[in-house]
Amino acid sequence: MLLLMMLLSLMEVQPRPGVAGPPVDMTVSALHGETLVRERCGACHAVGREGPSPLADAPPLREIPNRYPVDNLEEALAEGIIVAHDGPMPAFEMEPEDITDIIAYLRTLKD
Repeated sequence: MLLLMMLLSLMEVQPRPGVAGPPVDMTVSALHGETLVRERCGACHAVGREGPSPLADAPPLREIPNRYPVDNLEEALAEGIIVAHDGPMPAFEMEPEDITDIIAYLRTLKD
């Protein structure tokens, strides 16, 4: 058990792939959230601290925590985000644990 706790504490600060600059303090939950958004959102949205979105009309996810209280997005993520445009935003379903992890990641993007 002690070994597991030590390993988890070493995982707290990780360099983020594809993002220049110093490591960002990220919990295991936020690291998993980053993986989820890269897999599920990265085809359209920029998911890191820099760079444009692959789809020009898709806002970078780093803008979300500066526009909205991230903790208030839990319900929207649980129900599937409804967008106010005719774009190709797919419907999706997420497990509660995944939503928690995505919110943890979005918190790391706040300026």
